[in-house]
Amino acid sequence: MSGYCDLAPGHPVHGHYHDHEYGFPQRDEAELFERLLLEINQAGLSWEIILRKREGFRAAYHGFDVDAVAAYGQDDVARLLADPGIIRNRLKIAAAIHNARVIAGLRDSHGGFAAWLDAHHPLDKPGWVKLFKRTFRFTGGEITGEFLMSLGYLPGAHRPDCPVQTHIAALAPPWMRGPAPVPGHGKP
Repeated sequence: MSGYCDLAPGHPVHGHYHDHEYGFPQRDEAELFERLLLEINQAGLSWEIILRKREGFRAAYHGFDVDAVAAYGQDDVARLLADPGIIRNRLKIAAAIHNARVIAGLRDSHGGFAAWLDAHHPLDKPGWVKLFKRTFRFTGGEITGEFLMSLGYLPGAHRPDCPVQTHIAALAPPWMRGPAPVPGHGKP
């Protein structure tokens, strides 16, 4: 998305996201869930529409609280379908609820969403896409790729000459590091 580095800096909608979020490593469960939910909702739409509706999503989905969304029932689905502050798509809403339940389950199996991502790093994009399709709903190649780029698990969020890339490199995102060490196989 190197063209984003031309469009976004100084833009009233894209600027902050480009300069402070896109490509930066993230560990917080609510932040990870937010990014996944926003990427899913962007499918077929522009990223600018999603950024403009971001606060609406935050309010509608209880601040991206995984447990709150995982507990949603039919009344919540009806509420979301009637909310003009978000993308009102039944499949995307169902995916958000399903994916929140999956993420809650990752706490037991892996210690959380971030730990699950770390456990599968480094995969190439096709490997990630296959894993996401098997694990989550509404996560095709573009959604999965953008989600992982936005969090530093895949390269490509910024051009090498983008000033933001220097800040991201200082944080050593996962794509810049090798695979996680296998317990008991590292240096003493």
